[in-house]
Amino acid sequence: MKIESIDLKNFRNYGDLHLKFSDGINVFYGDNAQGKTNVLEAIYMCATSKSHRASREREMIRFGEEESHLRMGIRRDGVPGRIDIHLRKARSRGIAVGGIPIRRASELFGVINVVFFSPEDLGIVKNGPADRRRFVDMELCQLDRMYVHSLVSYSKVLQQRNQLLKELYVHPDLEATLPMWDEQLVRYGTEVIRARREFVRDLNGILEDIHIRLSGHKEKLVIRYQPDTEEAEFAERLLAGRESDRRQKTTMTGPHRDDLGFFVTTISGPEENPSDREAINIRRFGSQGQQRTAALSLKLAEIELVKRRIGDSPILLLDDVLSELDSGRQENLLRVLQGIQTFITCTGLDDFISHSFHIDRLFRVTGGHAEEADPADSKAASEEETDR
Repeated sequence: MKIESIDLKNFRNYGDLHLKFSDGINVFYGDNAQGKTNVLEAIYMCATSKSHRASREREMIRFGEEESHLRMGIRRDGVPGRIDIHLRKARSRGIAVGGIPIRRASELFGVINVVFFSPEDLGIVKNGPADRRRFVDMELCQLDRMYVHSLVSYSKVLQQRNQLLKELYVHPDLEATLPMWDEQLVRYGTEVIRARREFVRDLNGILEDIHIRLSGHKEKLVIRYQPDTEEAEFAERLLAGRESDRRQKTTMTGPHRDDLGFFVTTISGPEENPSDREAINIRRFGSQGQQRTAALSLKLAEIELVKRRIGDSPILLLDDVLSELDSGRQENLLRVLQGIQTFITCTGLDDFISHSFHIDRLFRVTGGHAEEADPADSKAASEEETDR
């Protein structure tokens, strides 16, 4: 799968933008707040129907305008296609794939698989559980259409149940309808838990070797799925907690409270079995360096897992990540990019030059305009930025 072009009309700070991309490494460079990340946001939105910034749609429409258009040209299995998104302040958005409108945004998942990596992702280990659930959900939604159905259905039922819990204070007779919502919550929630467990298991099968290499053969990383409830216990726990849910006016049990744990064991030598040593919870006791290495390992494992699941490489979006990594981590990340269509934003090109890294297509972004530059001139461009 490849992204061939993107057209933006009144999106963020772009009035009218048309860009054609390389199948390899596409780099957007320029000062901060010029619009580099906006291009990546548009690509991500065309692939998932969502913004990685969790912004409201009306905020993406250019100031002073009433609507915005995004069009992304793609090629999959040699067949050209396109994705269109129409954002409107006064009406709901419209989405079309290959010129055919789709009724549900979830139908967009899987048309193009993307992996987004931003500086915020480096904090996924120490951030709150919601960020880790979002990481799992966004990847699973791109890989498994049944998971999309289960997650969307679970979220709707959870919302309805929570609304009912609030109304019980005024209408206690409505409690007779709770078992109906509980039954549906368990039905869809069980599927969500099962899929998340399998995802983490498959991720761990890839993660171990990656992290051992990134840590210089000093550490082994394991992710542990920490479900709020096991599948077989969900119905029983929901019933046992019903009175507490009524007092709290919200559902206190279910996969909406799941988490992931990151555990590292040290390796003294190549012959040592890491399982013989105690695992450390690096979210609580790890250094910032350990947490960042774990986050990078997680993203690299995500890329490999997508490859294995779909038999093709995902599109990789890197938003100003290189500046947040030390030289060793930069080199490991850049090595992975070979053979993957990648879109990278950065303020300067020094990191690419220092690693003699090849750029296939280069764009300089200034004030909502993107001009293609000659990658061969990247060194001169970097020196120019340094002199400014």
